[in-house]
Amino acid sequence: MPTPHRPSLAVRRTLRKLGRDLRDARRRRRLPAEVVAQRAFTTRPTLRRIEAGDHGVSIGIYAAALHALGLLEGLGQLADPSRDSTGLALASENLPQRARLPRAGTDNDAQ
Repeated sequence: MPTPHRPSLAVRRTLRKLGRDLRDARRRRRLPAEVVAQRAFTTRPTLRRIEAGDHGVSIGIYAAALHALGLLEGLGQLADPSRDSTGLALASENLPQRARLPRAGTDNDAQ
């Protein structure tokens, strides 16, 4: 049995916000919980847990609920390298100071 895990406060707050946003999106679309649960291939109690931001629900079920509401594309953009400002800054710091052309007559593939 896995060890119980209590995520950080920041994670719990973010999941609660995501759950509220999903609930609001469902309501704006005037979709009953039963319909969204069926479209997400889950149950109403699980959808209720998602809308409460429960960290025990798998990301796959969250993704299914996003898909049921037509919001799945945003999930795929979360860790997109082009949006990773910290990663881009670190990569820029590691660029070589100078760029050199290989010398004529040397075989760089043999090394």
